[in-house]
Amino acid sequence: MDWKGRKVVVTGAGGFIGSHLTEELLRRGADVLAIVRYNSKGSIGHLSMVAPELRGHLNVVRAELRDLAVLRPMLEGRQVIFNLAAYVGIPYSYVNPQEVIENNILSTLNLLLVAKENGMERFVQTSTSEVYGSARSVPISESHPYQPQSPYSASKIATDNIALSFHYSFGLPVSIVRPFNTYGPRQSARAVIPSLISQALKGDVIKVGTTTTTRDFTYVADTVQGFLRIAESSHSIGQAINLGTGREISIDDLAQLIVQKVGTGARLEFDASRARPDKSEVQRLLADVSKAKQLAGWEPTYSLERGLELTIEWIRAHMDEFKTEIYNI
Repeated sequence: MDWKGRKVVVTGAGGFIGSHLTEELLRRGADVLAIVRYNSKGSIGHLSMVAPELRGHLNVVRAELRDLAVLRPMLEGRQVIFNLAAYVGIPYSYVNPQEVIENNILSTLNLLLVAKENGMERFVQTSTSEVYGSARSVPISESHPYQPQSPYSASKIATDNIALSFHYSFGLPVSIVRPFNTYGPRQSARAVIPSLISQALKGDVIKVGTTTTTRDFTYVADTVQGFLRIAESSHSIGQAINLGTGREISIDDLAQLIVQKVGTGARLEFDASRARPDKSEVQRLLADVSKAKQLAGWEPTYSLERGLELTIEWIRAHMDEFKTEIYNI
């Protein structure tokens, strides 16, 4: 697919992955409508970090996606939607499960309704590896059973299936992108890698929750390429597709690797407030990415070591944004 002049919508565009995806689409010449949530500061989130030569092409709007009347005129004439809008914090979903579930489901439903009405060419829904819960078998393929081990994961299981129902029922060209743990520049300390890095850079102690769990970490540039490859492939329509590396690492080993690369000699200290409830903790995530390669020709290119080096470099330059004494949920 040639993205030049393509009328694209990115929701959640001010977020971590959303801002990187928006930037790459602009670089490829797409006409991007970047939707962010209204806030009193007028902030556009991480879109403020888009490359200077591309900022003049940014078309940012603030919208409440749960307001269908607002979305209809806003999305008229648009061809492709990448829906990344969601409350994504798992700890936050413990505190505010109703808000997370209502927001994630209703905003996705409204976007699907407008996409159906407008006959859009492609709807790309963002999922998460959290829908699988703790691995029953590895590597985890897309046929692995769903396990809603947090209100957040339950909301994403729902939105994935609602999106696919619009494909089966109405012929809407829907693809589900299911990233495993993405990391990289612009990610907040809500996520484990920037939390570990920022603490290692700032002090002698790194507070952690459970460290025996394993995750499959993908650098954000690879994740963005996965989104685009899946949107470009007709074979991905009606499919859920994993994005990962096929490599897992325990949080303990990850922390030790980060400490080694940062070079501060910080030590780990268990903090019970950072641990998930026992039955909610996802013990192991390891992606089977053969479907992404087969249907979209996608494979990751960044090693964990190289991705961590780039992320450490970025966080080191933006330490004023990280309050390491606070546990971000």
